[in-house]
Amino acid sequence: MDEYKIKRIEEGLTKIEFPEFDKISSDAPVFYNPHMELNRDLSILAIQVFQKQEKRDINICDLFGGSGIRGIRYKNEIDGVDNVFINDISEVANYYEQHNIELNNLENVEVHSHDASMFLRIKRGEFDVIDIDPFGTPSPFLDSAGYCARRKSLLCVTATDTSALCGTYKEPCIRKYNAKPYKSEYCHETGIRILAGFVALTLSKYGKYIDVKMSHSTEHYMRLYIYVNKGPKKTDQSLKNIGYISHCKNCLHRQTSLGLASPIEEICPVCGEKLIHAGPLWLGDIQDSDFIQKMIDETEHKKINTEKSALKLLNSCLNEAKAPATFYDVHKICKSLRISAPKLDLIFDEIKRQGFIAIKTHYNPLGIKSDATVEDIKNILLELCKEF
Repeated sequence: MDEYKIKRIEEGLTKIEFPEFDKISSDAPVFYNPHMELNRDLSILAIQVFQKQEKRDINICDLFGGSGIRGIRYKNEIDGVDNVFINDISEVANYYEQHNIELNNLENVEVHSHDASMFLRIKRGEFDVIDIDPFGTPSPFLDSAGYCARRKSLLCVTATDTSALCGTYKEPCIRKYNAKPYKSEYCHETGIRILAGFVALTLSKYGKYIDVKMSHSTEHYMRLYIYVNKGPKKTDQSLKNIGYISHCKNCLHRQTSLGLASPIEEICPVCGEKLIHAGPLWLGDIQDSDFIQKMIDETEHKKINTEKSALKLLNSCLNEAKAPATFYDVHKICKSLRISAPKLDLIFDEIKRQGFIAIKTHYNPLGIKSDATVEDIKNILLELCKEF
């Protein structure tokens, strides 16, 4: 491997070396993405919380190893980790993964070179944590993850094909996730719910059900931390969280409908225009307040370079737990009313004064999660404009 110029970086307590590259892409000799450090930091917190809740040593699968940074950090920085299995089909990646394991003086870290789906099927039931962080969509690997995932395990899933999940390109989303997206102001949340719904439906084939512990949409990717358990009755019950979000382009009304094949209203009950539907998708919780609070607590015990950003995101997700699906974009509503937007704090205060929930969302700095209807929000905005 002498033909490459080598770069060394440090994340947390871990140092790695890999060939330098001009552009972050799948064409790099060994894949390493510095912009995913926050993702890796949050993963360390989440897996540590999972390990402590399970009260046992855990085995971890890093399905797409690249430079090895993710799997090596898991072994080096998480307590109670027994074995880590790093897989990558690239022989060059395997070389640097092994090199970086030795660089950090680690034991019980294995390097494998298999097709990702085949590796999961070979290792059925051996992992307590499966981390799927591909370059693009995780869709092709989730069936094998469903087959492989053991009872009471953690599935970590990243999707970087946000243009499909958010509805910029509808056909790829239908093709990869068997769901119709819609590019609304809350499309990133819709995308996460489509991904969660696809995971739930895929795992259900194996009598397994999901509990989403934490989710977020950050920059170019979406990330889910999912607790996986097994049992046909609870799997059937879990699938009752699958449904649809219906949106009215005219008045911005939105509503949810539970049930994979239940009747869905076609006409907006507010203005009479045709509704646009997104789904099937997950309408259950996508944030677990207890789990996220424990992640926040773990930051005191871990060396997290992105601590400020991580805590900001975690606290935002904590506040969003139990909030209704979707959110309102204040500027979009004001534009439809042809008025200037009042100050955001005043809007939040008035929504709460009228007895509704008002919660900020990490998806959009102008977003408000609320149990108020769009007509309630419009009336509040109009009244506030009259006062100023």
